[in-house]
Amino acid sequence: MRILIANDDGYLAPGLEALAQAMQGLGALDIIAPEQNASGTSNALTLNRPLSVYTAANGFRYVNGTPSDCVHVALTGLLPRPDLVVSGINQGANMGDDTLYSGTVAAAMEGFLFGVPAIAFSQVDKGWGELTAAAVVARAVVQRVIEQRMLERPFLLNVNIPNRADAAQRPWRMTRLGRRHASEPVIRQTSPRGEPIYWIGPAGDAREAGPGTDFHATAEGAVSITPLQVDLTDHSQLGEWPSILGALAPLPQ
Repeated sequence: MRILIANDDGYLAPGLEALAQAMQGLGALDIIAPEQNASGTSNALTLNRPLSVYTAANGFRYVNGTPSDCVHVALTGLLPRPDLVVSGINQGANMGDDTLYSGTVAAAMEGFLFGVPAIAFSQVDKGWGELTAAAVVARAVVQRVIEQRMLERPFLLNVNIPNRADAAQRPWRMTRLGRRHASEPVIRQTSPRGEPIYWIGPAGDAREAGPGTDFHATAEGAVSITPLQVDLTDHSQLGEWPSILGALAPLPQ
């Protein structure tokens, strides 16, 4: 049994250390993470420069790139192929639309794209509150998928854990992704040289957070577990677009 551990908060993040400790005894561990915080980088790969891999004093490897870079490099030449990829524990939720931007989810997804089972772990609130309890939940989830022999085929799970001392006693709920309102407007400032600069605004509030969603489950103090897939095809509209686009006929010459 071999487990690859990654994250997006960087190799010095408390959540990475907690997840590595939680995985102790479950198999041989390889830890590889970004050199710096890479939150919000989604599935980006670095293609315009070479990447370097370093080893920290604690044995963790770190890469001067994105979370996806870390897992990609690990799987395609740096490390032995793992049986499982785990990512996190992220500081803050990755629910609803967040999953499209999340580097934590992207690191797990990179493993899934290579046919390796993968799980992303996040805490609902920032600040690392009750991180030890979240690590207990992460270990329990991994133990369950091992016991149920789920590692025989690839899957991708997104797990969000409330920041609660009793998180390990809270129920687990299988959920679907909720939706957020659009992000807040950008924040415009002026650089010291008088040039306009822009900060991306805060994420919007939840707008689809009813029963069955990840937002609803965590709001009630439960652990949200959402199975994800990569296929973004809108299958419901495949039959509608041919008539709109003229049966996909080529343009007249």
